[in-house]
Amino acid sequence: MRIAIMSAMSEEIDMLLQELGPDAEMHSRGMRDYYVGELAGHEVVLVFSRWGKVAAAATATHLITEFGVKRLLFSGAAGALAPDLKVGDIVVGTELLQHDIDARPLFKEFETPLLGLSRFPADPDLRRLLTRSAIDFVKEDLESSVPASVRARFGLEAPSIRQGVIVSGDRFISSHADSQSLRDRIPDALCVEMEGAAVAQTCFEYGVDFAIMRVISDSADDTAHIDFVTFIDEVARNYAHGVMLRALAEL
Repeated sequence: MRIAIMSAMSEEIDMLLQELGPDAEMHSRGMRDYYVGELAGHEVVLVFSRWGKVAAAATATHLITEFGVKRLLFSGAAGALAPDLKVGDIVVGTELLQHDIDARPLFKEFETPLLGLSRFPADPDLRRLLTRSAIDFVKEDLESSVPASVRARFGLEAPSIRQGVIVSGDRFISSHADSQSLRDRIPDALCVEMEGAAVAQTCFEYGVDFAIMRVISDSADDTAHIDFVTFIDEVARNYAHGVMLRALAEL
């Protein structure tokens, strides 16, 4: 069974590419490079989704229709909405929702037209798998994967792993007013990003199991741009590398 590993960050894919076997192949389609090879005994396709809901949905569709993937694991970064989430914590999505879809009065706020859903549930087994893999990574691999100086700079003392609602929209949320608005409108949302719910809808429509993991990179407020690139390069890609390899080994 072919498995897709997709990331909203090219740095995460670049690190995983180093693990592919010598027979890996690259296929360029639609301004994306899809890498087919073997990881932890599984045939996988690695790809950078690009940013935003349209880009991510197009990538997921191509993975399903051309490469025939039956399971999809998606990683990336997100801004915290829950007040107790810190930089370096991990959120595994239970449900995904588009916070910027609004077809009222024809449909309810957040409802995806013609599907009758506003929240798309992740596959329970894959979600639990990513959660276990994240817990084990933090306990056993974090210290060796992220240098002490980097952990100190970002305050990565004891990262938590949470399961809950992830919301997506075609805006980089970078002000306190915008993040507070999301908290008011969707009180149970843990974090916000730009792709996950579109991938979830695509997988739902094609009947493909999926799970999504996000590393908290910022507080989705006026400081969201600070050290974001450095965090992705020195922290997030190591998280994705470690957690995805553990998940594949357990599948």
